Amino acid sequence: MKFRIARSALVDAVSQVSKAVSTRTTIPILTGIKVTADEEGIFFTGSNADLTIQVRVPLREEDKEIVHLERIGNTVLPGRIIGELVRKLPEDEVEWEVDERRVATICSGQARFQLNAMDPEEYPRLPELVEDRKFSLPADLLQTMIRQTVFAVSTSEARGVLMGVLWQLEGGRLRLVATDSHRLSRREAEVEAPEGLTLANVIVPGKSLSEVGKILADRSGWVDIVVSDNQLLIETTHLKFFTRLLSGNYPDTDRVIPRGGRTELVLSTKELLESVDRASLISRDGRDNVIKWVVSDDGRVEVSSAAQDVGSVTEEVSARVSGEPMSISFNARYMIEALRAVDSEEIRILLTGPMTPFSIRPVDSDDSLHLIVPIRTR
Repeated sequence: MKFRIARSALVDAVSQVSKAVSTRTTIPILTGIKVTADEEGIFFTGSNADLTIQVRVPLREEDKEIVHLERIGNTVLPGRIIGELVRKLPEDEVEWEVDERRVATICSGQARFQLNAMDPEEYPRLPELVEDRKFSLPADLLQTMIRQTVFAVSTSEARGVLMGVLWQLEGGRLRLVATDSHRLSRREAEVEAPEGLTLANVIVPGKSLSEVGKILADRSGWVDIVVSDNQLLIETTHLKFFTRLLSGNYPDTDRVIPRGGRTELVLSTKELLESVDRASLISRDGRDNVIKWVVSDDGRVEVSSAAQDVGSVTEEVSARVSGEPMSISFNARYMIEALRAVDSEEIRILLTGPMTPFSIRPVDSDDSLHLIVPIRTR
């Protein structure tokens, strides 16, 4: 294997696949990054037990040479070292060569590194998925859907499927749902899907989706999604992201979403977020980080919190209120994370009772929903 490659493309590719490289594993080959050079470009692959990321650097892009290929081949190099090395190379072009003794020589300017490579035949092959369950959507839309749901997954390994995000598809409409049993976030959107394609219980690990969200943050264009029995593939231009699916049945979350309510509030998202954030300065060291609302029928919401060793805070937020007065307490962090995920300037909050879940929706859309379970304070 021998080629020259633009350093910027090399750094970007290695940083992307490094997200999947295993640092704690009993399989030494998975600590490495596989590099394959052929007539289609240079392929960089990182993998662990849960996810695999492959990035292709094309030989040319927009009539500009990115890679000058002299000899095809493949190798596996230590992921941690390569990740740090490529960022610190001095010049804009990098020469890369691997000889028959599996010694890789990487040169840039006056810097010359020689690394012992691993046997590429030991590296696991990419999953081969049948594309009979495939649909597409814009990359920025998928990134938004992930951002508005993934924070609500459970972080406890004892929760099983709740550590993942549920994907459902019916009638060309994709739904993502995440819950840790104390709060829930849901986002829906229209996608391009074959007629009759349905998905009912596809559970994608939250950690994998968090990485997808980071990768998609600076990408445009469309994303193809392919689903198999135990794998999901997210594919964009020059990138493939495979993740295993969680096994088990996701709970029916529709039954916990209130259909009506006793009190409805319409508030400024920004003003409410700032008030809850301020109140949490007092409550955040407490066990449940409790904030209390007292809703009056004259258009006022009193936001307060107290901690015995710290002090207390009270302020009012203006709202359009319809329905009966009510008091309710909840976890401040849950509210803050939900409000940060809302893209609308105003939100609609539906209260059903002091101890029943309440819903948060953007005023200008029915595509997203957040649900928070109140906390009993006495």
